[in-house]
Amino acid sequence: MRDEEYMRLVLKLAQRGKGKTSPNPLVGALVVRKGEIVGKGYHQRAGGKHAEIIALDRAKEKAKGATLYVNLEPCASYGRTPPCVDRIIKQGIRRVVIGMIDPNPLNRGKGIRRLRANNIAVKVGVLQEEAERINRFWSSFITQGKPYVILKIAQSLDGQISTCTGDSKWITSSGARRYVHRLRTEVDAVLVGINTVLKDNPLLSARLGEKKLYRHQPIKVVLDSHLRIPLNAKLFSSPGALLIATTSSAPVKRIKELERRGARVLMVRKEKKKVSMRDLMQILAKEGIVSILIEGGREVFISAIESRIVDEVQVFIAPKIIGRVSKVSQAFPISNIRTERIGKDLLIRGECR
Repeated sequence: MRDEEYMRLVLKLAQRGKGKTSPNPLVGALVVRKGEIVGKGYHQRAGGKHAEIIALDRAKEKAKGATLYVNLEPCASYGRTPPCVDRIIKQGIRRVVIGMIDPNPLNRGKGIRRLRANNIAVKVGVLQEEAERINRFWSSFITQGKPYVILKIAQSLDGQISTCTGDSKWITSSGARRYVHRLRTEVDAVLVGINTVLKDNPLLSARLGEKKLYRHQPIKVVLDSHLRIPLNAKLFSSPGALLIATTSSAPVKRIKELERRGARVLMVRKEKKKVSMRDLMQILAKEGIVSILIEGGREVFISAIESRIVDEVQVFIAPKIIGRVSKVSQAFPISNIRTERIGKDLLIRGECR
């Protein structure tokens, strides 16, 4: 196998930690000796053994003279665990192949320098783009000091995210909804505005079907400047911690009521009479929240874009036209959908029947 092929295996291993390692990165590792994989591992949880250590533990004496493949530069400083480079050196690894350099200024390049200083050959940048992509949440958090923000929009072909009466169930297909539930398992938090809570009374949990839950459940964040959230909202009983972001406009008595129901109320700076999105991101970063999925509604989408906190947009476009109907079930279906790129634009064609 070539270096790229081994690194692909490492990246697959790393992604087994999705939704489990925050605020740490996704890391996989392989120990290869004479074309044979003699040890492998991935980082499974924050505070647990690093991928390199697990792989070296499994390789044992076979690690001597072998090559270590890892998607992120091994650490050279003490954190919750000792530096990985010390163990790599001690166990006699001859060569290390790395996907990407650690973006953390505290460790950036230090691990590589330590390895080379101990006569270990180092190759950097193998499948770098793929390595950077799987750790884009963590890298953004480390370098920008804010959570990585995904803005998810589900809309009809005519750009509607609900009907004129506020009905939005369901604009997208069951397949799209399953995708979103999986996405919730990969982020630390899901964020919505108070209008979404009042209209839809969502759970914001990550579910497999109607009743079965994924093991990882995101933190629920609600923007609510005046604390209008009902005390019987489903969010209080659904899995995952509930954070309510509010402003000085909120009544103190209401804060105490919500806290008695198990929510945490975050006091956030006011901006245009609403919760400041930029200030909230700084507060959530201090809470150790590395990634956030924004799911609605319209005012929240606008505020997020205008505040320039969004890192990624995912837009689902359902093959239907809502127009002025009162229920999504009355929307006009479009068939034989075809898409193509024209310049920088996306053209969607379909037939009205």
